[in-house]
Amino acid sequence: MSIMKRMSLIMKSKANKALDRAEDPRETLDYSYQRQLELLTKVRRGVADVATSRKRLELQLAQLQQQADKLQSQAEKAIAVDREDLAREALTRKAGLAQQITDLQAQHAALQAEEEKLVLAQQRLQAKVEAFRTRKETIKATYTAAEAQTRIGEAVSGIGEEMGDVGLAIQRAEDKTAQMQARAGAIDELLASGALDDPLAVGGGDDIARELEALSAGSDVDAEIARLKGLGAGSAPGQLGAADPLAKPHVEGEGAR
Repeated sequence: MSIMKRMSLIMKSKANKALDRAEDPRETLDYSYQRQLELLTKVRRGVADVATSRKRLELQLAQLQQQADKLQSQAEKAIAVDREDLAREALTRKAGLAQQITDLQAQHAALQAEEEKLVLAQQRLQAKVEAFRTRKETIKATYTAAEAQTRIGEAVSGIGEEMGDVGLAIQRAEDKTAQMQARAGAIDELLASGALDDPLAVGGGDDIARELEALSAGSDVDAEIARLKGLGAGSAPGQLGAADPLAKPHVEGEGAR
C-alpha cells in the first residue's frame, strides 16, 4: 500500500471516528422524520393538484353538457317551426361538443385513476410516517435512558472521562504522598545511623573538622592515662584502688591558705 493510500485511509478512519462521536441518534431520527413529513406534504400537494384538475374538468364537462342540451333543445324547436336548416346547424354544433365531451371524459377518468393512486400512496406513506414516529420516540426514550444509565455507571465506577481525570489526579497525589513519606523515612534512617549528619547538630561539620575533633579527643585520653600512671607510681600498693577518683589533686601551699 502506498503512502498516499495509507494517509487517505488514516484520515478517513479518523474522520469517521470523529463523526461517530459527534452523531446523536436522536437528532438523526428527528431529521429523518422531518424529511418523511416533507415527502408526505409533497404527496398531499400532488393529490390536491390532481383533484383540482379533476374538478376543473368536471366543471368543463358540465358546461359542455349544458351547451349540448341547449343545442338539442334548439334543434327540436327549429324542427317544430319547420326550420330544418337551423335544426341541422344546432345538431352539427352539438356533435362537435359531443367529441369534446368524450375527450374530457377520458381525461377525467385518467385523472380520477391517478388521484386514487396518489390517495392510496398518501395513506400508505402516512401510515409509515406514523409508525416511524412511534418507533422514533421509543428509540429516543430508550437511548436517553441508556445514556443516563451509562453516565451514572461511569460516575459510580470512575471510568468516565471527567471522573477518570479525577481518579488520575487522586492517584498522582497518592503517589507523591507515598514518595515523600518514603523519602522522609529514608532520611530519618540515615540520620539515626550516622550516615547522614545533621548540619545543625553540635559537633557537626565536614570531614576535616570531624578528624580534628577525633585527634583532640585522642590527646585528652592519652593525657589522662599519663596522669593516672603518675598517681599510681607515687602511691602505696593497694592505695590506688582505694583512692577516690573524684578527689581533687593536692596542691602545694593549699593548707597555708
